[in-house]
This record gives sequence, C-alpha cells and structure tokens, in this order.
Amino acid sequence: ARRGRMLATRLVFAAAALVARPRAMQTTTVTMSDTPKQILVPIADGSEEIETVCIVDTLVRAGAKVTMASVMAQPLVTCSRGVKITADAMIGDLSGQDFDVIVVPGGMPGASNIAESEAFVKVLKEHVEKGKLYAGICAAPVVVLAKHGLLDGKKATAHPGFSDKLPDQEPVSTRVVVDGQVVTSRGPGTALEFAVKLVEIIYGEEKAQAVAGPMVMK
Repeated sequence: ARRGRMLATRLVFAAAALVARPRAMQTTTVTMSDTPKQILVPIADGSEEIETVCIVDTLVRAGAKVTMASVMAQPLVTCSRGVKITADAMIGDLSGQDFDVIVVPGGMPGASNIAESEAFVKVLKEHVEKGKLYAGICAAPVVVLAKHGLLDGKKATAHPGFSDKLPDQEPVSTRVVVDGQVVTSRGPGTALEFAVKLVEIIYGEEKAQAVAGPMVMK
C-alpha cells in the first residue's frame, strides 16, 4: 500500500510538471511597437471643437494614447461654439511627462488661452528641443507656435484670418504643410486631412490608409 501511495504521488508530480511546462513557455515580450504613442492635445475655453475631436478621434483610431490636458483652472472646458469637453488631465500635472507628439487645436480665444499657459509652453518648448514632432491647426500656428518662436525658419499655414502674419506666404494656401518636425493646417475643414497626415508621419502610409478608409474621406 505504501509503494502504491508513493507511485501515485510521483504520478501527480509528473502530471503537474507536464501542465506547468507549457505555461512557463507562454511568456509575453513587451517591445516598443506594443507601446502606444503618447500624444498631448492641450484644450482651453474657446478651443475649436471640430478640430479638437478630429485630432483626438483619428489618432485614437490609429492606436495612439491621447491625453487632452486642460490649461484652464478646471478640467471642463467650453469650446468656441459651446460644446463642453472634459479633459483627461490638468496641464500642471504633466510636468516632466514625455510625449511623442504635441498637437495644438485652434479656435479663439482657445489658442490664446493655450499660448498664455506657462505650464504648457514649458512642456511644448522642452518637447521641441528634443526634436520631436509638434503640430498646430487654424489659429494655433500663429497664436501659439509662431508667438513662441517655434515657426522660425519654417514653412507653415494657418487659418485665413491669421495666415497673413506668417513671414513666408508661399505655402499658406496649402491645406496641410509639413516642414521637418512641424505640421500645420488651416481650420475645421482641413482637420481630418491634418489628423490623417499625422497618422501617416507617426505610423506610416499603410496605417494612415487603414484609418482613413472607414471614415470615407474619398
């Protein structure tokens, strides 16, 4: 009986080892490709809602992790046409956090509110100094980027109500302009093209086409 119990015990241990072995081989390797790109979109009272939502929605469709950060005193902002958006974070809480891309929506006085946020401007300038991608649409290229010297020597476009303030007028009629690490665009009507171009730059043309297709852009 004792030998029988010993044999049974050995069989149990052997079976457990067989079960455990494949489990031990089922490891998950985390690579950079598994990590979503981190995108920062500042928002404020007066931000343009079409642009804001187009940017956020399109980049999320591509697989990015988008953080909308309020530059106001509260997370709930009232956009330029009265639409209310609740931010994911307050800009003051993001100091030191690293982002792959920063995208600034337009709208007034939203762009002015963003430009006047010392906390955001600090994050933006540090980001640009690292050579990372940044972008603005509508009023933002002039009111935010150019105001803080981030379009110096760059080709850019902006909303027709602001584009005359850009030093280089040759590209201003172009719907989306890419110059090195900066991307600019004109307004609500170009917001989807702008967002898809960002997807193309970040993830490649194949991903951009995959995102644009279901949105029936053509």
